[in-house]
Amino acid sequence: MPLDDLPADCRRDDTLDDVRLDALERGAWLLDLLRRGMADARRLRAGEPGSLRAVERTRAEISGRLAALPAGEARPAVLAFLLAAAQDAVIAWHFGANVTPALATTGGFGPAETAVLVRAVLEYERSDGWFTDVTKFAARVAEELPAEGRAAADEWLRALQERVLADPGFAGGERSALVRRLERLLPERDPALLPDGMVPGRQWWAAPLRDRLAEAPTAGLAALVWHLAVFSGPRPPQRWRRECVRLVEAAKAGETLVACVREMAVEPEEVERGHGDYVDPAYKDLACGVLWAAALTAGAETAPHLERLAGLAGMFNRATWDGRLAGAAINALGAVEDPAGLDALRELDARLRHKALRKQLDTAIGTAAGRQGITPRQLVERAVPDHGLAPGGTLTRTVAGHTVTLAVEDAVTVRLTYTAPDGTARRTAPPAVRDAPEVAETKALAKRVRATLAAERRRVEALLSADPEWSYDEWARHYRDHPVVGVITRDLIWDFQDEAGEWRAALPADAPPADAPKTVRVRLWHPIHHTPDEIRAWRATVTDRGIRQPFKQAFREIYLLTPAEEETAVYSNRFAAHIVHYGRFYALTRERGWQSNFLGRHHAGSFGQARGTFGDGGWRATFEHTPATEDFDWAPEHAATDRIVFERRAGKRWTEVPLREVPPVVFSEAMRDADLFVGVTSIAADPDWADRGEDRYAEYWRTATFGALTATAETRRAALERILPRLRIADRCELTDRFLKVKGDLRTYRIHLGSANILMEPDDSYLCIVQARGGTKVHLPFEDDRLSLILSKALLLAADTTITDETILRQIRRTVP
Repeated sequence: MPLDDLPADCRRDDTLDDVRLDALERGAWLLDLLRRGMADARRLRAGEPGSLRAVERTRAEISGRLAALPAGEARPAVLAFLLAAAQDAVIAWHFGANVTPALATTGGFGPAETAVLVRAVLEYERSDGWFTDVTKFAARVAEELPAEGRAAADEWLRALQERVLADPGFAGGERSALVRRLERLLPERDPALLPDGMVPGRQWWAAPLRDRLAEAPTAGLAALVWHLAVFSGPRPPQRWRRECVRLVEAAKAGETLVACVREMAVEPEEVERGHGDYVDPAYKDLACGVLWAAALTAGAETAPHLERLAGLAGMFNRATWDGRLAGAAINALGAVEDPAGLDALRELDARLRHKALRKQLDTAIGTAAGRQGITPRQLVERAVPDHGLAPGGTLTRTVAGHTVTLAVEDAVTVRLTYTAPDGTARRTAPPAVRDAPEVAETKALAKRVRATLAAERRRVEALLSADPEWSYDEWARHYRDHPVVGVITRDLIWDFQDEAGEWRAALPADAPPADAPKTVRVRLWHPIHHTPDEIRAWRATVTDRGIRQPFKQAFREIYLLTPAEEETAVYSNRFAAHIVHYGRFYALTRERGWQSNFLGRHHAGSFGQARGTFGDGGWRATFEHTPATEDFDWAPEHAATDRIVFERRAGKRWTEVPLREVPPVVFSEAMRDADLFVGVTSIAADPDWADRGEDRYAEYWRTATFGALTATAETRRAALERILPRLRIADRCELTDRFLKVKGDLRTYRIHLGSANILMEPDDSYLCIVQARGGTKVHLPFEDDRLSLILSKALLLAADTTITDETILRQIRRTVP
């Protein structure tokens, strides 16, 4: 047994042999308990009955006897345990927690005992929590000795410092603080020098700092490195920040720090680095400190590098994932006072989906807003980049006699046009200017404008659940007249309030002029605030004017609390018991900005919760779901939906609330998303399902695919009422309660307005048509793939005698006499 060999191992023919052997002799009672406990632990691993209780009894006896020892007797017992743990680290794993309380109260070690103690800590093999505890204990014991008394332990204290420097197991700034603590115990060195390993020797991002330290080491630069290395996050205190700025300026290290951040943001395939974390865990404190120092002293220059780094380290499904580093970059951007910091945060807002990083992103935006005395929403809308575009959303450049025009044509289209000197216009760059730097810059600008346009569509649509109001001037400046946001704004309906408090809805082109004093407030129009007649009138206006809204507004679905939901009180079963394609469901929830855990055969993978926030982050809806069966390997193919609950934010906590307390607009928007998730991913929307020969969900498929219409399908029906009369097949179409009925020459077809699946008269046989991508050229007042699919099928079936696809014709003719 290892403990039997301990006395022999402690004889090393040095001046400390007597101290080690004395500790073993006086601590023999503890070693006897450890022998018994380790024997019980081996029985426990073998699964023998009663062994767990035996181990627990030994642990309790160790704790009790150590607590009862006089101070002088605790020292040899602690030393004996450390010597035993240095020989077999499993001892500390089983019983270290029972000795830890004694470390806080045991003192009075002499120089030789301290040397034995530090050496035993250094010989402990594992990098774990116990090593952290006993290293701090060793530092405290050494601090209690006078300087001349520590001489016997200097060699081992230096070695311990080097081990701590290479150890990634310390949290926050704990590692560097302990290194500094040990540094104070050692003989003084040149203040311009740092301990070996203080700055990583092989991490690519630290090269500028390494070079600077090698070429021109100074006490000021060393002091800065010490300060950066004790960073603790995600946001350091103001005192740390002030000292950081002072040290950077004193060491004239601003350019060096920016260079480190720039190197850190390099794509991983462009650098040589090891596996695992993006940045070596042992140097993550220093790396995060560098990010903050650069942000605080060179914000505008650092912002694009911080954004790129947050994107690299913050994408959970990439090999570069490093949550702490990404969080530090995001929060450092929140401290950048230049507008470039907010621009970078906006870009990340459109890309990052990881739950924890989303929280830090919100915090960073809130910090930046608080600095200006405005709300996060106001900060974001005021910082939307105009990209140098003219008020109409255009930019023109002349290149070698050609005119290059960038134009934001609508809420989804950014067009580049090249006009030759003779007036000929084309969509692709002519050979004469194709390689010109100005053309490359304009193409890159168009890409950035498209990204801003997409982000703004999502942001403005999210305002529907927040119900914000603006002064007329504020709305005009940040919405109507903005070169990018204005393109989205002009096709939306807005409510304008006069001095009497009356609201009047209008499109921006029909809004009161800017100098009209009676208009005091503006808000985004939502159908839930208006009567059915008003909604119908606006749907007619949008359709008649040929307006394609950037998102559903006039035709937006409304979801009101039902009697069944009033009865269940705190949850809704409106969208429960649906069978969905799980991969599509998960992807769609994430696309709509909901955060969801992944179902699968892993911890917490048996119960799914998709969570979406509404009302400027003040409300949260949770859509519960589970695997539809247990018959899967890694992840389920199908999931079953369950209830929806709502919570209100209370500080940093969420509190579940009855449905009747949820604001109607928040309830409606959350339920609309849930309807979308089910409607798009349900197997009822799968045209191939009936041909799969599976019976598992056959009854659900038959019920759901041709069942009662959801609110989304009802809206689709309302749109068809206005679209059909304009079509050349209008005389062949009829809208019923759930179907679009199309009369062909071969058969009469009923297309379900929810699933878009088809039944054929007279026998209600199913017709499977897998429509090719591309949709229909019919103008739609809003983007809706299912509506486009229904119209495409209607146009095809109205002319069924022209169909050439044999797979469709065989189904049509199968039961025709």
